Amino acid sequence: MAAASTNSNAIASVWTRPARERRDQPALSRDQIVAEAIGLLDTEGFDALSMRKLGARLGAGATSLYTHVANKDELLELVVDQVIGEVKCPAPDPQHWRVPMHEQADALRATLLAHPWITIVLSNAALTYLGPNMMRLTDSMLAIVEAGGFDDDVVDITTNTVFQFIVGACANEAAMLMTVARSGLSTQQWVDQVMAASAAASTRYPRLHRRYVEQRPQVVAEAAAGVVSRFTQAIDLLLDGAETRRG
Repeated sequence: MAAASTNSNAIASVWTRPARERRDQPALSRDQIVAEAIGLLDTEGFDALSMRKLGARLGAGATSLYTHVANKDELLELVVDQVIGEVKCPAPDPQHWRVPMHEQADALRATLLAHPWITIVLSNAALTYLGPNMMRLTDSMLAIVEAGGFDDDVVDITTNTVFQFIVGACANEAAMLMTVARSGLSTQQWVDQVMAASAAASTRYPRLHRRYVEQRPQVVAEAAAGVVSRFTQAIDLLLDGAETRRG
């Protein structure tokens, strides 16, 4: 997440190019375009987004959108930053630095799962990190770890690692939730079927097979609630690693 040193003039991003001048008042505002794009992504998914389809939803041609964005990539930069603006950032706590980091992780996870398409964009579009809301989030996470008394290298590594884990974990969780929804099964029913199939397919791999067999009852019983528990445990494991680098 921490930005690398670069010449911004060489970067093609909505955040680095000057706003385009236009003599007449455009029919659509940037805020309208971004809000409608988020609505389209939330209801129909990432693959449904196109400039033509978005223009039709707004009652305008796709060319009207290019007053505000040069292409779809720039539009995605804007919608990602708008969504990240929903994430609440807790204040740092020098005495208990891990508490606000857990709060930050939970807040980010909730936002990413509310807009499951966003993990696809974050995995493929590096320039989303230039947005002001993303920078606010990054600065907040840096401040939380910094308050724990770590040097800059550990602060940077910890912040990047935690953020990358959250995005990856939420991508997997969002995919699972969408698959469950399409299956028509309850979460527990779907997990039970997956665990049974995994146990049957893993018989040649004894360590993996044993875990599928032994853990199946617990995993099925926990189902969706277990995802939250494991997410918290994973964040704790990352923060434990940071603790070993203090000083």
